[in-house]
Amino acid sequence: MASEAHAALVAAALTELARWSAELGFQRCAVARLDLAQDNAELASWLAAEYHGSMGYMRERALLRAAPEALVPGTLSVISLRMNYLPESLAEADARLAEPGTAYIARYALGRDYHKTIRQRLKQLAGKLATLIGAFGYRVFSDSAPVLERALARNAGLGWIGKHTNLVSRFDGSLFLLGEIYTDLELPPSSDEEKDHCGSCTRCIEVCPTAAIVAPYRLDARRCISYLTIESAAPIPEEFRSAMGNRVFGCDDCQLVCPWNRYAAKTQVADFAPRHGLDSASLVELFAWSEAEFELRTRGSPLRRISHAQWLRNIAVGLGNAPTSDEVLAALAARAEHPAALVREHVAWALAQHRQRGTPTN
Repeated sequence: MASEAHAALVAAALTELARWSAELGFQRCAVARLDLAQDNAELASWLAAEYHGSMGYMRERALLRAAPEALVPGTLSVISLRMNYLPESLAEADARLAEPGTAYIARYALGRDYHKTIRQRLKQLAGKLATLIGAFGYRVFSDSAPVLERALARNAGLGWIGKHTNLVSRFDGSLFLLGEIYTDLELPPSSDEEKDHCGSCTRCIEVCPTAAIVAPYRLDARRCISYLTIESAAPIPEEFRSAMGNRVFGCDDCQLVCPWNRYAAKTQVADFAPRHGLDSASLVELFAWSEAEFELRTRGSPLRRISHAQWLRNIAVGLGNAPTSDEVLAALAARAEHPAALVREHVAWALAQHRQRGTPTN
């Protein structure tokens, strides 16, 4: 009888988890299989190819990624969840990307820092679960620890890992963020895994501005605009600068062209609404932000992952790719003697691009 009562309690917990997670803004919630052996082998191969670039933490904590029970001792189950973040239509995102004088910021980064939003809601979800079954051990994560979150989400049936290496769902596309609850509860894994539906499509590979998707399901981070503008603190290699266009923080191209994103829904979570007009701000406007303004306007934002100097580095490249105008030239000239060599070098490159083009358009 005790086992029957336990099974009934587990079933009730899973039903309530689905309801509560929806109330908290998550689209899907399921329990993952913990078998990550193949993913661990693929990670080792990826690291051996040096595709991680300067992200040394990927190598240093690789073993913990493939072993949830090593990261959090006592872990028996992982609850995986996903939350839509798209604050506008795909057509609006495409339109901004096509405006060379507008700064394009990856759509997930326009509002509040998703790490905080998702972790807070995961803690609320765990708290609700505790009211049903009593106290239990857990830790919550959202891109905040060595977690193979896409593999776990796949194992939970939340989607498949696409050729661009993002998780994709045939019901919701790929414009969502992931979160996990590592727990010492023994929960049955989901049996609703999605098959790979990429088929023969290669749109994501073909559209990548810097050819970072070097093979299906294989990304060389060193070529990826998200890596170049966020993870790397070094000068952006000249071979990639023109291809960056107006992308100053991250890149969405491989997702914007994915056919499955015709099912992507706008987020209902207010935290992802754009702040400070970042969804349509001009390159010149953002390049004028002082360090104090940058610190103030990016408080609680994913943009705080980079420094003010990196911000100016990225925008200088965008300005170098923008149509030549007196406004653009004046903005670059104003930063030509910036104290940071990183900024000066990119400003000099941008000015050289405009000198090659000749007379301003206005």
